[in-house]
Amino acid sequence: MDPIDELAAELRQSIGRVVRAARREGDSLPPAHSTTLGFLGREGPMTIAELARRRGVKHQGQSRTVAELTRQEYVERTVSETDRRASVIRITDAGRAALQRDMDGRADWLATAVRAELDDDERALLARLPDILERLARRAD
Repeated sequence: MDPIDELAAELRQSIGRVVRAARREGDSLPPAHSTTLGFLGREGPMTIAELARRRGVKHQGQSRTVAELTRQEYVERTVSETDRRASVIRITDAGRAALQRDMDGRADWLATAVRAELDDDERALLARLPDILERLARRAD
């Protein structure tokens, strides 16, 4: 295997493990709720069908998630302005706050891990990664 291919595989695996660990340790919301709120927070209001498509789940499952989030007052349903038969789901201020708590929890977990596990040289190396990873991510835009 080409060294760059090996590096790409190792990066994918290790980044995935860090993301999963941060979610496991920092999140209070169930994954379906967090993902749904994340889409609504980043991309704005959308229908249940759009949310289901983005999450890669069935409409019925997404409907259950939206119903649970509605009961918690993390989202609200409104009638679509373009199709009065459709509901549009919007994140509420309470939903944004819940999502922010989880994001803060992930960052707190990661900061604690960096302090505990890395020396100054490793922290300096890690400090370069956000810019590098952002450049790589822009290739998908």
